[in-house]
Amino acid sequence: MNKENATAAKFEEPTTRITRARAKASGTSVGLFPATKPSFKQDQKHLLRAKTKRAASDENKSCSTSVAGLKHKRRAVLKDVTNILCENSHLNCNIATKQHTSKQARKCPRNKNAVVATLISMEISPAQQDVKEKLAEELSKIRMGEAQDFTSPAKLEDKQQSDCYGTGGGVADPRLLIPLSTKTLGVERSLKKEEIEISEKMDTSVGVSVVDIDSNIKDPQLCSFYAPDIYNIICAKELDRRPSIDYMEKLQRDISPSMRGILIDWLVEVSEEYTLVPDTLYLTVNLIDRFLSQNYIEKQRLQLLGVACMLIASKYEEICAPRVEDFCLITDNTYTRGEVLKMESQVLNFLHFQLSVPTTKSFLRRFIQAAQASSKVPRVELEFLANYLAELTLVEYNFLKLLPSLVAASAVFLARWTLDQSDHPWNSTLEHYTSYTSSELKTTVLALEDLQLNTNGCCLNAIRDKYRQQKFKSVATWTSVQRVSSLF
Repeated sequence: MNKENATAAKFEEPTTRITRARAKASGTSVGLFPATKPSFKQDQKHLLRAKTKRAASDENKSCSTSVAGLKHKRRAVLKDVTNILCENSHLNCNIATKQHTSKQARKCPRNKNAVVATLISMEISPAQQDVKEKLAEELSKIRMGEAQDFTSPAKLEDKQQSDCYGTGGGVADPRLLIPLSTKTLGVERSLKKEEIEISEKMDTSVGVSVVDIDSNIKDPQLCSFYAPDIYNIICAKELDRRPSIDYMEKLQRDISPSMRGILIDWLVEVSEEYTLVPDTLYLTVNLIDRFLSQNYIEKQRLQLLGVACMLIASKYEEICAPRVEDFCLITDNTYTRGEVLKMESQVLNFLHFQLSVPTTKSFLRRFIQAAQASSKVPRVELEFLANYLAELTLVEYNFLKLLPSLVAASAVFLARWTLDQSDHPWNSTLEHYTSYTSSELKTTVLALEDLQLNTNGCCLNAIRDKYRQQKFKSVATWTSVQRVSSLF
């Protein structure tokens, strides 16, 4: 107040009272009291300073009273939350986080990799971008070569514990990323264990004198990894979807086994005409027998059934199946296109489109491979002769009661005996992969020999004419000098 009075006394006070309107009018008109404006501004500044001092003092008083009233409550530590980066506070935060993570590591020792990851993320500050780049460069080196320094798991655990408890430096050590390489080591060890287990199983399942026919893993067509499982499954499935063994006596009254043989003999010629694969012929015969097992048919429609079944089998097995018109033409247009398609639909609906069945040809491939395992040079004649003997059973109604695997094993047995009579045709390798002993094959082998020698005088010669060709080495003309019955 004294200062305000001193500044106001320097100027002469007017005799009359000055209002705001009068001061404004006088200031604009003549310029009276030229020093009143700066003095008024100075007064305002002094007043503002006084007010701010009073406000600050009031705030200090209110804060002091509030703190005094809330002494029993504990305030959170806010000294590190500042706009200015302090090195001491940053170090304190790092120490606190290390202590916190070390406590968690003691409580949960299994999550060591997670603790290492948190340490790495906390220790890298924004000012250490060059360290991040170095870590990215060294990451590839660590995956390739760092695992050599820490091969033992004990050393690795000691290293991780020392890093988790903060014994390392302030900058993140690139070796903290070693668990990535240990994961790859664990995968390699698990793969080696699986290989050892598989080899042990093979050693136990395959005897000393049994040749492993699935050892050639370089040829993808052999499916060496899957072949044992595949043949185990089809051996179990050959009991399903089998035709009835006595449908001629129980259901069919208009056709006979000889008619069935004539139909199949004609279908062999059709398959040769259109160069169909043997699997198509085997599947055609299976479809015919399965349909005849539960469906009555007249002899006028028996050929129509055979054509429709071969059309279905061709669509299933062949790459380029013959057209419907081709099968109509092969029957000399005895049946129309509509009749063939109608019979095809009837067969498929009855079978519920279940066309995947193991036939004799499915087992022949596996058994011939086992028969050729002991020989240094595989013989093509063995394959042709075994296929010839197996196809001879297709026209015979009596062979329906035999399993396809039994027929295939007997065909290989008789083929080996026909080619070489100096040694016994059955060995431990064939017994292992066919699951048949020589005594179990006796009846079937003797029946096959009768078909080979044609002791019954069968006039159906389509299969014999087929294998008399030179492309099949004329195996249909081969017979053994000594009868196979001498082996049993």
